[in-house]
Formats: sequence, C-alpha cells, structure tokens
Amino acid sequence: MAARTAFGLDIGGTGIKGAVADLATGELASERIRLDTPQPATVDAVLDTAEQIVARAAWDGPVGCAFPGIVKHGRVGSTANVDGSWLGVNLAEQLASRLARPVRAINDADAAGVAEMQLGAGRDEPGVVLVATLGTGIGSALFTDGHLVPNTELGHLELDGANAELRAATSARKREKLSWEAWAERLQRYFDHIDRLFSPDLIIVGGGVSRNAERFLPLLSLPQRIVPAELRQNSGIVGAALIGA
Repeated sequence: MAARTAFGLDIGGTGIKGAVADLATGELASERIRLDTPQPATVDAVLDTAEQIVARAAWDGPVGCAFPGIVKHGRVGSTANVDGSWLGVNLAEQLASRLARPVRAINDADAAGVAEMQLGAGRDEPGVVLVATLGTGIGSALFTDGHLVPNTELGHLELDGANAELRAATSARKREKLSWEAWAERLQRYFDHIDRLFSPDLIIVGGGVSRNAERFLPLLSLPQRIVPAELRQNSGIVGAALIGA
C-alpha cells in the first residue's frame, strides 16, 4: 500500500517552503521547494508566493499551512515577522480561495511541535514538552501529555530588557555576528526563564539552526533534557501536512 501523503506549506519571515510529506515517517516525499518571503510580506505577495509553490509541486489535494503568528480558527492574530496587513485576515479562507481546495492553517511553531510530537523527538514523551523553533524569530509549541496548548508565542517574553526573539533568535546571532558561545549565553538566559515559568520535562530545539545543534546545545546547562528536533528544518512542513490532511 502506498504511504499516505499530504502537502505542507511553511510560511516564514525569510522563506516560504513547501513539500509533500509522508505522514507515517515524517520524511519528505517530494522536492522541498523554497522561495524567499516577499518584502514587504503583504497578504497578496505572500499568497502569490504560496500559490507558486503549490503549482510547482503539481499538488492537487488539500493543503496545510503554517504561519509565523497566532492563528485561531484560520484567522491571523499577530504579525511580528510579516506585514501588519495580515492582522485579522483569514489565512485559511484566502489561500483556499486561491488554490480552489481545502486549507487548514496553524501557527508555525505549533506545526513544528505537532510534527516532533507525532513523528520526531517528542514521540511518546509524557509530561510537559516545549518545542522552540529558532529562526527569524523564536517560536514555541507547548504540550502537556501530548496535547497542544496553541499559540503560546513565548518568543515574546522579555530577555535583557527586550523582546526575547530580538536577542536570542538565529537572526540575532547572524545580525550581531555572535560566536556560538556568546549566542549560547543568551539562549541559556532564555531557557532559564522558560524553566522558571513552565518547568518542562523536555525541550526540543528546532529551526534550521538545529542542523548545528552540536555547536550550541552542549554549551547549555539546564535541569531538563534539551535535544535537537529530529525533523530539523522540515518540522514545519511536516506538521502543516499533518493538520491539513
């Protein structure tokens, strides 16, 4: 029997990715297509790019879409890393209209978390699990006994007097040309704050930088286990595919 597959779109602050995902293994079942996120990332510009990706993939089924902000019932509730024109827009309805097929939308970190909890590093993990995605910003997905607490947006906690993601996201490391050691010091303070608030049993670190987990995770000292995402930079695509199937 052929593996069950679905299409996932992952809209990010710097790139928009899409691929067909195998829902049993989490592996990509097609080419991973990536286009730069248009700047400014207005509604029409982002939808145009998403439509191009789905067309290039020649996919004709339902689509799941991950978005870098709060998403409730398909509607966007925050716009930290995209254009402010997105606020209040029903992403699921707008993209479904463009693609002429069903679309379900979810916060991007929540999508990555769903993928990791079902098919990755969080499989069968009890208790409180935090999935933190480090990229343009810091996304968070919080789970208790496998159940998602949606739209936590813990990248906007305060760190050193500023929004945490402005200080500790991967983009901050690149922008300020921080060494791995200097960046790890900021991550340490961020995860210490997370620990005081939520006492997670496990922290899973995702985003593209998880490919280099050996460069910074060993520098952190935390009371709980902290591990890289198994699906790495594809977690968002796979999670979107899972919720869109």
